[in-house]
Amino acid sequence: MPVSVDPTSVDERRNPSAPANAHATPGARTSGHTPAEQTGDEVMRPHAEDAFAAELAALAEQDDRPRPTRWKLSPWAVATYLLGGTLPDGTVITPKYVGPRRIVEVAVTTLATDRALLLLGVPGTAKTWVSEHLAAAVSGDSTLLVQGTAGTPEEAIRYGWNYAQLLAHGPSRDALVPSPVMRAMAEGMTARVEELTRIPADVQDTLITILSEKTLPIPELGQEVQAVRGFNLIATANDRDRGVNDLSSALRRRFNTVVLPLPESADAEVDIVSRRVDQLGRSLDLPSAPDGIDEIRRVVTVFRELRDGLTTDGRTKLKSPSGTLSTAEAISVVTNGLALAAHFGDGVLRASDVAAGILGAVVRDPTADRVIWQEYLEAVVRERDGWTDFYRACREVSA
Repeated sequence: MPVSVDPTSVDERRNPSAPANAHATPGARTSGHTPAEQTGDEVMRPHAEDAFAAELAALAEQDDRPRPTRWKLSPWAVATYLLGGTLPDGTVITPKYVGPRRIVEVAVTTLATDRALLLLGVPGTAKTWVSEHLAAAVSGDSTLLVQGTAGTPEEAIRYGWNYAQLLAHGPSRDALVPSPVMRAMAEGMTARVEELTRIPADVQDTLITILSEKTLPIPELGQEVQAVRGFNLIATANDRDRGVNDLSSALRRRFNTVVLPLPESADAEVDIVSRRVDQLGRSLDLPSAPDGIDEIRRVVTVFRELRDGLTTDGRTKLKSPSGTLSTAEAISVVTNGLALAAHFGDGVLRASDVAAGILGAVVRDPTADRVIWQEYLEAVVRERDGWTDFYRACREVSA
């Protein structure tokens, strides 16, 4: 009969003598928090649980609702952390996700059950962002991550081996290299798998036993790891990747799928872009986004019109380019524009700062997309009141 592996035997974070990177597994990000010497201002992008530690602590202190086993917060507090709000003591919780509340509530509730969560949507709908913040709020650790690619091996989801010890001593617990998923099972935490449909189908199916039986067999040792209460898994997938490595029906049944939509309105998308650009700008010492709110609105308008194939007033039909023109790409365009304004301008975001970024986002196919872009400039932008500077800047970079 197989025996359960002691969780401490598969968690290298509990072994202070383990050499750095001794157990690196292909396709899996090294888990654990940032070393002390790299905290604070030196970290370009802190993990969610570090960047919003004060908010999480405030929520935990005032959260008197029932919490599932090993959860850091109650489901209500997790939803509040993502959607924002004001606590009874006046503490303001900033929104991490701007969208329908019900979507977040369903996602949080799913994690409190025995079903895994699949966040599905087009590129740029904040799937990874939501996944990270859910894991941070539920488990206090968002780093148990497997990044899916076409080359992700089975070991990234199950386990690997320290080949030096394997050759010297044969299969043993000391030679075992736990994956982030195995660690999450042993610790009762939330694991994350990004871009699930990018992973080869046979590797994807490794998750079936884990999600259905809550068990990960280790046949080389005649043992297994059984998930303890609190374990769950969040996967993300791009719905434009259909046909790349579609999920089998058996695996899809193990997930509760939540579709993250594009922002419903231009105002909502402007708000999302402004908030995220402001966060990125502070970390990069760039000028604040409100100084360029008019340009942010124009970027969002261009993206939405080309994405929808229709002008805002509904009068002119447009051809859509091959790119996704997502909210994430709008954030990138504006952030790059702020950098140009800060380092080569007067610090105020202007049309000339975002024009090149928009061109790069729209024109992915140098032939077809360029024609679409030129037609949009001449038929829409040129005729729009108050957009003369934007038209000239775009024409200059498009020449």
